[in-house]
Amino acid sequence: MEKRRIAILGSTGSIGRQTLDVIREHRDLFEVELLTCNSSFMTLAAQAREFDANNAVICDETKYKALADALEGSDTKAFSGMKSVCDLVTSDSIDIVVASMVGFSGLAPTISAIKAGKVIALANKETLVAAGSIVMGLSKKYNAPILPVDSEHSAIFQCLLAAQGNKVRKIHLTASGGPFRTWDKEKITTATKDMALKHPNWSMGAKITIDSATMMNKGFEVIEAKWLFDTPVEKINVVVHPESIIHSMVEFEDGAVIAQMAEPDMREPIQFAIGFPERLPLGNKKLDFSKLGSISFSEPDLDRFPALGLAFKAIERGGNIPCALNAANESAVAAFLRDEIPFYGISDIAAECMEKIPYIANPELEDIFETNSQARSMADWLILSMKNKS
Repeated sequence: MEKRRIAILGSTGSIGRQTLDVIREHRDLFEVELLTCNSSFMTLAAQAREFDANNAVICDETKYKALADALEGSDTKAFSGMKSVCDLVTSDSIDIVVASMVGFSGLAPTISAIKAGKVIALANKETLVAAGSIVMGLSKKYNAPILPVDSEHSAIFQCLLAAQGNKVRKIHLTASGGPFRTWDKEKITTATKDMALKHPNWSMGAKITIDSATMMNKGFEVIEAKWLFDTPVEKINVVVHPESIIHSMVEFEDGAVIAQMAEPDMREPIQFAIGFPERLPLGNKKLDFSKLGSISFSEPDLDRFPALGLAFKAIERGGNIPCALNAANESAVAAFLRDEIPFYGISDIAAECMEKIPYIANPELEDIFETNSQARSMADWLILSMKNKS
């Protein structure tokens, strides 16, 4: 495998750090060209120094001087702002862009990278949730492959590689069920952020951990799977699998099912994306089938986890509605993490924004950005109303 030059958007977050873990094991195969983060300038500077990155961008422009000072004496050039990220990802010195920024903020730089024909290792699911049709169209137009980093979509991708063109009957997305899988609805109503942040299997950032607790994350993965694999939503099934050993499955017309299995460790799908088509050795825990015990499956409960149902409704309506759902959810999750709304307030706010946002059947990119802004404003008003009633 020839050496690959990598940009990591969101390098100080969970996926970004684990991507650097993979690169650390294979320094001979990868060169870090660009690192970006929102505001953690000290961590960003330390990463840039360790991996001798050519460029580092802090999106919070008020932290630029702090980053520049922290990088003084190194060979890394410091930049600030989202425009710098969008400009630098187009550089000829970059082969692969790991898109791991959190939320809607990852859309603009991912589109810039796609238009420059880069290979995209996509960990930012909101990019396809908000603008799936646009992003996939650009991917084809500019010959910019999108390789999934989410463990579930990586699993589906790996299963489809074994399909050899055979017709797929169903895609089965597995879900851990999150920390409230066994709780009744009355108990879930009392859930606090500290409870919701205790995921039983995965170590992730705060936003995606809350999304896992509401199961909105799994709903977003349904939308993402539709676009990534060009599959009708009626062929995408969600099944709760609390052990998180089978990361997803593909079922064929004859009833045969191919599943991808591994320990719950994000470094495995990361290495598959940035090393594709080669599998790189990893110093991670391997499955021991003799000690695995039983594995179980069950149907998700849409009454206890209404966010999952909202995602299905959003993609069935299509247009700009998934974007509105994503924007409202981001605002509501942030409010829940600030202890401003109750747990079910997240899905209540998302549902109301979905219903009230003006519908656009075939949105252009500017419509997506406008919908995002409108839905956030609407969600913020609903959050304030909810706070005043409590």
